[in-house]
Amino acid sequence: MKKLFFLFIILSNAAFAQYEDFKIDALLTPRCKPVVISVGGNDADIPGYTNRAIQIAVDALPAEGGTVKLNEGTFLIKGAVRLKSNVKLIGSGDATILKRGQGFKSRMAVDADYGEIILTVEDATGFEPGMDVQVWDDPQKSCWMVSIAKITEVKGNTLYIDRGLIADYWGRRNGWVSNAGSGVYVRDAENVFISNFMIDGNKENTVKVDGCNNGGIAVFKSKNVTIDNVHIKDFNGEGISWQITEDVTVQNCEIEGCANMGMHPGTGSPKSKILNNNSHNNAVDGMYICWRAHHSIVRGNKFHHNGRYGICNGHKDSDIIFEDNHIYENGSEGINFRNDNSKNSPHNNTLINNIIENNGQKEPAYGIGIYSLSENMIIKNNIIRDTKNGTQKGGIFISKDTPEVTIESNEMSGHSEGDIIKEK
Repeated sequence: MKKLFFLFIILSNAAFAQYEDFKIDALLTPRCKPVVISVGGNDADIPGYTNRAIQIAVDALPAEGGTVKLNEGTFLIKGAVRLKSNVKLIGSGDATILKRGQGFKSRMAVDADYGEIILTVEDATGFEPGMDVQVWDDPQKSCWMVSIAKITEVKGNTLYIDRGLIADYWGRRNGWVSNAGSGVYVRDAENVFISNFMIDGNKENTVKVDGCNNGGIAVFKSKNVTIDNVHIKDFNGEGISWQITEDVTVQNCEIEGCANMGMHPGTGSPKSKILNNNSHNNAVDGMYICWRAHHSIVRGNKFHHNGRYGICNGHKDSDIIFEDNHIYENGSEGINFRNDNSKNSPHNNTLINNIIENNGQKEPAYGIGIYSLSENMIIKNNIIRDTKNGTQKGGIFISKDTPEVTIESNEMSGHSEGDIIKEK
């Protein structure tokens, strides 16, 4: 399909900025099915290399959906690209880069209250419409107590945002507003496909973002979302976070160098498929499976050289199959099952045909550490070993209150404290 937007044929990249608010929906014709809108470069339907250019394309797609095709080049991301239902966002490989812009934060000049959509800061020079904001203070600075929104207008040192705050934030309690946010954001949507580009989080020049609300790619209250062949590096937060979702697939992705977890499925996100990814050199875990991410499959992945665990699993994260993964050279344990009571422990988990080796690079640790009261856990046909410096001091650690674990047909070797350690 050639041009959808004849107006943009005459525009250069330099002139495009003044037209970014142009309403292009009227230029779509019913004959253009399926709809594909290209972004980036003089030959594209929309020539700009910004998140605003991508967002114009997304917003122009009809309700039945279509594809936004990103050409090669670096797109400056000052605010997350927000996707809606039935949209495909497809790049042109690692030569398509979505790079987070310069980070900025300011202290609050006036307290910000629950439900408020106005923020008064000491210095607004680094904020502009379309940017994300993250709002917090000392008592409320993580997970669901952090507010996120988008700036709609800036007047002096006052920011107007599109969503009411979820708590009271006080300047005297070290209240802050930053422009930290996701690269791509999916909320209240279904049937979304994201593929074939890189997100450069620009970690050294951005403000760290909370993981429950944001990520290199963040999916929230959505279903039937696929993230395929996306390379996320150096994001100042979590690489891919999906919360309160259903039927999310993350496959063939590389997530590296993030300031928190590589992947974070959680807060009631059943039926995830996590397939053939490479999550490495992230500051905390290769993957942190959070509350109620049950009935899922984790298969064919690599989790290595992460700061803490390769995989961390816990609260009600039951009925998960971990199969054919390679989990190695992480800072602490290869797989950690967090401590919880019997009602809330992760039950019915199966570990089969994995290679778990040479973990404990920062502190001596176990290949698998089971601290929960998990029932019906099966560990079968795995290779669990230390072949290097003895940092993986034991194969499987089982806490004294954990119900019987089925352990069979595993190959274990090289552990200074033994292959199976049961706490007394």
